[in-house]
Amino acid sequence: MRLVPWKPDDLARRLDDVIEVYGDAMGYRPEVLATRRGYISTHLRRPGFRAVATLTTDGSLVGFGYGYHSEPGQWWHDQVSAALTPQARETWLSDCFEVVELHVRTAAHGHGLGTRQLRALLHMAEGATTLLSTPEGGEEESRAWRLYRRFGFIDVVRNLAFPGDARKFAVLGRTLPIDDEDRSPQRPAEGAGPSDRAG
Repeated sequence: MRLVPWKPDDLARRLDDVIEVYGDAMGYRPEVLATRRGYISTHLRRPGFRAVATLTTDGSLVGFGYGYHSEPGQWWHDQVSAALTPQARETWLSDCFEVVELHVRTAAHGHGLGTRQLRALLHMAEGATTLLSTPEGGEEESRAWRLYRRFGFIDVVRNLAFPGDARKFAVLGRTLPIDDEDRSPQRPAEGAGPSDRAG
């Protein structure tokens, strides 16, 4: 396996493979995947776009991750912004790299690929903070939660309801840049922690 950085055109060329990995990882129905294809295509030209991919020796896609600078007017940014207090909004969203997607094929789970992808993506990221959202759960039942906690992500918003999805989500964040030795919780400022306004 090899981990490679991707430019927007690299991801665009492999969009079918990206959607396949995304569908496998998330368990979404084909009609949902069709809409995600459009979303991902629009994300490729966002400011600060960064992406990584995990490929087998024959070039098959096993995992990928990408993100970009989170800005007002972007759907996710505005949903999260509305759930934050003004102080937390300034702290977390004023210079934020949004981890939009981070996925590994289910058959390849348990080999550290998600860890490698997240570390590489965060090293490439520009900004003072980084945020991501993940379905509500806990570290006992979710590999993703354990991964994010190992990287020092803390609760920013819990039980957030995104329109169009019946599940509740947590928004997790940490400061940038990352230090491979630093796994402690990363809270940027006093009083900028979890918000109870969502859900």
